[in-house]
Amino acid sequence: MSAVDSRYAWWRLAASVLISTMGGVGMWAVVVALPTIQADFGVTRADVSFSYTATMLGFGVGSIALGRLIDKRGALLTVVVSTLLLVAGLVVAAYSPTVTAFAAAQVLVGLGSAATFSPLVADLSHWFTKRRGLAVAICSSGNYFAGAIWPPIVERLVSDHGWRSAYLTVAAICLVTMLPLGLALRRRLVQHGSEAQAAGASLHSPRALGLSPTALQIWLAVAGIGCCVAMSMPQVHIVAYCSDLGYGVAQGAVMLSLMLGFGIVSRIASGWIADRVGGIKTLLLGSTLQAVALFLYLISDSLTSLYVVSALFGLFQGGIVPSYAIIVREYFSPREAGMRIGLAVSATIVGMALGGWMGGVLFDATGSYRAAFINGIAWNALNGAVAWWLLFRQNRRAVFAA
Repeated sequence: MSAVDSRYAWWRLAASVLISTMGGVGMWAVVVALPTIQADFGVTRADVSFSYTATMLGFGVGSIALGRLIDKRGALLTVVVSTLLLVAGLVVAAYSPTVTAFAAAQVLVGLGSAATFSPLVADLSHWFTKRRGLAVAICSSGNYFAGAIWPPIVERLVSDHGWRSAYLTVAAICLVTMLPLGLALRRRLVQHGSEAQAAGASLHSPRALGLSPTALQIWLAVAGIGCCVAMSMPQVHIVAYCSDLGYGVAQGAVMLSLMLGFGIVSRIASGWIADRVGGIKTLLLGSTLQAVALFLYLISDSLTSLYVVSALFGLFQGGIVPSYAIIVREYFSPREAGMRIGLAVSATIVGMALGGWMGGVLFDATGSYRAAFINGIAWNALNGAVAWWLLFRQNRRAVFAA
């Protein structure tokens, strides 16, 4: 057993990031393999994009279910269940005879990957008080480490051995790494007196915003859907976009890695910012910067400009999703952290799933991704409007309280 802000808490953070990095492959393998899988099954871009949607829907359900599991039974069991679901999904996907069966298998992949994000973030948030925002941001960077590391690896495996063998190889790697890492999370948290109260208590109640807990959760869900419909356009379709422009799948995979690598910087910086200004202001900053990057995609189609804009997109948007976890810990009971963060993150996953599918549909309808980028900007405006409204209510309540 160990205490809040202890040396073990930082070791636990490191193990959580490694687990998230390995398990996060479930979100990115299908993105890299998208053009190859489309050609193999002989389907449309919208049809194969639905496989990504299925992954994200599984991820959303898993975020809530495994969030409740980590609240009740702890991190070790949750990581074991997550690993087995992820590996099973990858193996079933590798042997899928049709794109429909493949999409169904991707639901399992999403379920397994889910525990490597919001449930681990929720668990980790209990272990820090002084640097909670930074710790949450670092922990949530695991899936961006996955996005930075895995795409070139998966692209090489797909190129050399085919996408089915690539999936089986990834399944084996996850099995032999994630289960041992899960053992590092077996300790339980020990707190006493005022330390327990400080570590566990939320800073405010949803009533501080003039909202009920249910209402605040709904508004966070609306914001999450909006930001991630916008976010999904570059993240889901950048590989296919580069292929369509004639730059090749390999360039797109490297571009995706660059995007998510800069996203790591953004996430860590957002945690530092959130410790100083709070989650709502951090959310608004990320939303505004993401809108700028999406507009830049509309005027960029050369290889060099796409690399630059992809790096900027990663740098601008990486802090958005962790902001929801920080807001939850500021306004909700810590006993509900896993479930509440899971609900908030599941909404962002719905946005990613919806946006990924919409991007494919708009491409099929128009023959280009321009309409998809414009669609993303519109959804991003919804996210920004909710963030502004919450900030207005926060500031108004602070004035009245003074």
